[in-house]
Order: sequence, then structure tokens, then C-alpha cells
Amino acid sequence: MVRMSAEERRESVIRAAITEFARGGYNGTSTEAIAKRVGVSQPYLFRLFPGKQAIFLAAARRCCESTTEVFRKAAEGVAPEEVEAVLGGAYLSLIADDPDMLLMQMQIYVAVAAAEAAGDPEFGEELRGAWTEMYDTVLLALGADTEQTAQFLSYGMLINVLVSMGFPPEHRVWAGCGKTE
Repeated sequence: MVRMSAEERRESVIRAAITEFARGGYNGTSTEAIAKRVGVSQPYLFRLFPGKQAIFLAAARRCCESTTEVFRKAAEGVAPEEVEAVLGGAYLSLIADDPDMLLMQMQIYVAVAAAEAAGDPEFGEELRGAWTEMYDTVLLALGADTEQTAQFLSYGMLINVLVSMGFPPEHRVWAGCGKTE
């Protein structure tokens, strides 16, 4: 049996945390569930991360970074008039192939709002920074057009809501989302 390094184990914890937090939210997910998914003890989990919030932040950062990277790669070498459609298609593929990424995004928004309401602005600040990087990536891909970027991300948020609520692709609420049948 090959032993994993601490860094490899950290990576497995982050992947497991995305799945667990995506499905249970911050408050509904125990560190015990994450440790069990990875196959480690809770004490070992806390040697890798100082606490649950640190695990959530690492998972949330990874979720944002992965989404940003999907946008970055999708836009490479694409003609300007095709970028928006390519970005949209890449995002739809991401959330179709890995629904936990979508659910994790939704959990990030809930966790930041809860932390802010509880008087913890630092928690949200870090995640707003990761989201801003995603925004900037889309903005640059769309030729620094802030209106087009806002519209694209607005449609993206609508799509997040529709998918997370389980609306089937043929439902009338998808009309106008730029989604083709």
C-alpha cells in the first residue's frame, strides 16, 4: 500500500469537503463525515487543517479556482464574437459533469451571508476575492465589457438556481437563458 504525503492527503480532504459541503452545507456537514470520506481520523484531519472553517475555505477556494480555470481555458484562442457562447457552454458542461461544483457554489453564498450576519467579515472577504478573480477572468475574456460580463454572470446565476432547483431543461423557465435544446 502506497502512503500519501500530507499534501496529497490535504488534496483528498479538499475534494471530499467539496462533496460533503456541497450536499450538506457548512452547518449540516460534520468534520467526521469529511474524515470518513477520506479515510482518516478526525485528529489527523485537524493536523492538516486547523478547523472546520479552514476546511470549508479551502474547498470554497478550490471551487472558485476550478470554475475560473474552466472559463480561462475555454476562452483561449477563441474568436471574440464566439467567447460568450464558448464560456456558457464550458460552464454548463462543468455543472453537468460535476454537480457538486454547482452545489458548492450555492453553499458558498449561503455561508458567506451567514458569516457576515454573525459578524465575521474576514470569512466573506477571502471568498469575495476568489469570486472577483473569476469575474475578472470573464471580464477579460469578454473584452473588458462590464455590461456583457454582468449579463453573462447574471444568466449564470439564473442557471445555477434553475439547475439547483431541479428544473428540467425543457421547462419554460429556461427560455431566454441562451440555452439551446
